[in-house]
Amino acid sequence: MNKLSYPLYQHRSGWNALLPPRTNTQLLSTELNVDVAVIGAGYTGIAAAKRWQELAPDDAIAIIDASVVGEGTPGRNSGFLLEIALANDARPEHMQRMMKCNALIGATLEKIVAAVDKSDIDCALRRTGTYRAAAGRLGRKALEQYRSFLHGAGLPYERLDRAALLQRLGTGFYQEGLYSPHCYLAQPAALIRALAQQLPPSIRLYENTPATALTRTGNRWLIETPDGAISARKVVLANNGFSKMLGVGKSQLVTIYTYAAITPVLEQGMLESLGSEKNWGLLPTHRLGSTLRRTEDGRMMIRSRYGYETETSNGLVAKELMRGLQQRFPQLNASEFEHVWGGAIGFTFNGGPIWGEVKPGLFVSAGCNGGGVVKGTLFGELLADLANRRKVADVAGLFGRASWMPPEPFRALGFQLISAVERYRGRAEA
Repeated sequence: MNKLSYPLYQHRSGWNALLPPRTNTQLLSTELNVDVAVIGAGYTGIAAAKRWQELAPDDAIAIIDASVVGEGTPGRNSGFLLEIALANDARPEHMQRMMKCNALIGATLEKIVAAVDKSDIDCALRRTGTYRAAAGRLGRKALEQYRSFLHGAGLPYERLDRAALLQRLGTGFYQEGLYSPHCYLAQPAALIRALAQQLPPSIRLYENTPATALTRTGNRWLIETPDGAISARKVVLANNGFSKMLGVGKSQLVTIYTYAAITPVLEQGMLESLGSEKNWGLLPTHRLGSTLRRTEDGRMMIRSRYGYETETSNGLVAKELMRGLQQRFPQLNASEFEHVWGGAIGFTFNGGPIWGEVKPGLFVSAGCNGGGVVKGTLFGELLADLANRRKVADVAGLFGRASWMPPEPFRALGFQLISAVERYRGRAEA
C-alpha cells in the first residue's frame, strides 16, 4: 500500500500535458517561519490562503504543494463546475438544506469566474450546462429521482429521449437523459493555474515541496519537507485524501483513484458524426458509471473505473476506457488515447467532509468525494473565516460530517465487496 504523504502518479495529467510547461516555480530549500502554512495548492488551499490574506493582511502566509500547479490532483479532474449540488432526494426537509447549499455554491462559482476573467490564462471556462443520462433500469430510476429534485427545487431542466441524445451528443447508448443549464466546463489544469496566478505577491507559493511530516512543537506546528521545513502558528491542511498520512482522518478517510483518458483532436468528418453539440459534459447516473466530455477543440474524454489506495496500471485502464468510449460511440475510429492518467479522490463512507479545527491551530478540509472544484473553493474560504473567528455557515449541518470507517483490512475488504456489488448492479452504466 502507498505510504507516501502525497500522490506519486504514473503519468502526467493529460490536461496539463496540453498546456505549455509551467516555469519560474520555486522549491522550498530552507527553514521558514510564517504565521500560516497551507499544505496543498489546490482549489481549497488557494481559496483558504486568498481569503486569509483578505482577513489578516499582515499575516505571513506560505503554500506548499507536492507537485507543480496543474500537474497535481486539482488538474486531473473532469473539469465540471456545478452551480447546484447533486441530489437525488426531493423530501421537503432535504430540499431546504440543498437550497442553502446551492446558494453558497452559486456565490462561490461567481468568485471563480471573476478570478478567471482577471487571468491571461485561457481556461476554456464556458457555461455549457451538463447532461445526465441512463442506459439501464437502475440508471433510469436514479435519473427520475434527480428529475424530481430539480422539479421540486424549481430548477430548470430538459428531458431527453434516446433520439434527442443521439442528435445532440452523437450516441445512442443511453435510453434517456436530462439537461441542466447549471454547470460550467473548464480545462481543469488551466483553471487551477489561473487561480494560482491570482494569489497576491505576499503569499509565497512553493511547488515540488511535499509535506512529509506534521508535528506540534510547543505552540507552533512544524512541517517537514524533503529540502526544508516550515514553522507555523497555524496550518491549513488542504491535501484531501492524503491528510490521513499527516495524522488527520485515519478512521474516516480513504484515497480512491479514478482514471481518465483523452483522444487526439478528431478529424472533422468524425466530429460531424458526433452530434450537434460541440462542447458538452455528461455525468453518469450511477456512481460507478462513466463521465464523458467533448472539448471545444474536438477531443473526447472519458473518466471511469476506481482503484483503492493505489494506482492501477494505466496500460490496463486504457483498454477498458477505450472499450467504454467505443461502446458509446461505435463510429469513433481512434485506436488509442493521446493521454491516460489517474487522479486521487478523498473518499468518506457517508459522503460528508472532514472540516474544521481538529487540533489547536490545525484547520482541515478533506474528503471531497469527487466534488472538489466549487465546493472545495467554498470550504477553503469558510475555513479561513473560521480560523479568523468570523461567523461561518454550518458546514456539518449543510454538507454532513464524515463518519467512522472500520480499520484495515476490513476497510479494504468492505470496499472491494461493495464495489463488486455496485459494479454488477450498475453494469449497464459502466
